[in-house]
This record gives sequence, C-alpha cells and structure tokens, in this order.
Amino acid sequence: MITIVSGTNRKGSECLQFAKKYAELCRLSTDEEVKLLALEDIDHSWFHADMYEKEAMSPGLIALQDEFMIPARRFIYLIPEYNGGFPGALKLFIDACSVRQYEATFKGKKAALVGIATGRAGNLRGMDQLTGVLNHVGTIVLPNKLPISRIYSLMNKEGEIIDAPTLKVMQKQIEELLAL
Repeated sequence: MITIVSGTNRKGSECLQFAKKYAELCRLSTDEEVKLLALEDIDHSWFHADMYEKEAMSPGLIALQDEFMIPARRFIYLIPEYNGGFPGALKLFIDACSVRQYEATFKGKKAALVGIATGRAGNLRGMDQLTGVLNHVGTIVLPNKLPISRIYSLMNKEGEIIDAPTLKVMQKQIEELLAL
C-alpha cells in the first residue's frame, strides 16, 4: 500500500490539490492500493498533554495509524513551506504515531518527499528537515526530493495542476518510488 500524506492541517490548502494529483498518478501507475491522508480532514482530538502515553492514545489516532500508516510500504509526503520548514502538524502527527507500534509504522519503509511553495525554493529546507526526522524513525527517503515552486503558475483557476513539465517530474518520482 502507498499512503500519500498531505502534510498540513490548513483547510483548503493547495498542498491537498497536489496530493490528489499524486494519488491519481499513482493509481494509474500501479495496482497497489493507494490511500490519501489529508491532515486537514482528520480529527485533532488526539492532540493533548498525555498523547505520548500509550494508554492515553486516542482511538481516532489509533484508527488513523492502523489504516494509513502501519499497512503502508511506501509514503509520499507533500509538505508546504511554513516559516522555512515543514508544518508542525505533520511533525506532531509523526511524533504521535511513534508512541505505538513504532517499527511497524516507520522502520524500513520508503518515502518520497515533495516540497510545495509559492516562492522559488520549493521548500528545500523543509524537505531536508523532514528527511532527518524520517531517517531517525528508520524510514528510507528517496534521494529524488521534488521541490515544486511557484505553484500558482502551475495550476488553473480550478486548482488543477496543468503544467506539463511538473506533471512529468511528478510521474518520474512516482516511478522511482515504485522501483524501490
């Protein structure tokens, strides 16, 4: 299974548009099950002071981990640039998932990273930061990290990604991840 993570809890994010396009391209490239986890759509009641205690983990977080994280062999993390890094909501989610079934959730799994930015750098720093976090939990990060810059110039008025060169490099990254 491949889990695509739209790594922000901001409602109506452009990141989610790119995550949906990745899901579509993945489904056309493999028979493997593809699931999309949008952090903006999940219940955040698991975020509390005792979330780092196994006994206090919320049933909602356990369900997310069991459905999206543990069965996945591969991940695609789409991360918008927030203050020169990646969103705290994604870091918090990874931290929360590390409390229970740490190895089953992260160890030896493969991940592709996609930086999303309105500016020029495509969230290069955020991808480097997330690489460090994922390496620490035992996830193998694909060397081809894809910075996608100036996203508004790549989309039409409906928010669809229409830029042919961008779609081509997205497809190439998916193929590389599938080859791992």
